[in-house]
Amino acid sequence: MTAARFPVEAGHVLTFRRAVGYPDSEAGADTTDVAVPPTFVQASAQFDPEFPMRPGVGPWWGSAADAGTMPEGRGGLHAEQHYTYHRPVRVGDVLSTSTRDGRTWEKNGRSGRLQFSELITEYRDQNGELVVTSLSVGVLTIPHE
Repeated sequence: MTAARFPVEAGHVLTFRRAVGYPDSEAGADTTDVAVPPTFVQASAQFDPEFPMRPGVGPWWGSAADAGTMPEGRGGLHAEQHYTYHRPVRVGDVLSTSTRDGRTWEKNGRSGRLQFSELITEYRDQNGELVVTSLSVGVLTIPHE
């Protein structure tokens, strides 16, 4: 799931930087020149009102299993994350996203079959230029029968 419109705002970037341990000293007084951390684009999920793990009113669904996104009888996890930057993300950008399926493959493990799948997300700026390509790999476990 991705956001149709993701504004890169100085306050949001500064809060994200603090959350992941970046020093404030680099920011200075002008937050428009603050370097955007490499994983910041992942925060775009919070701009999608349909994102199942987005905090809101009521109980917080802290895991995908509780949010109803995990197939019955299977366990899953996020296995890998890769980012390709075509240029730096900048405060003031308004990113839009599109997601498509990538490769799929299987492996046999000790506890059953493992199904791997890629999800590719492209982040484009307000001019339609490609800024970041994200590749996420998920894995589902299918127990031995």
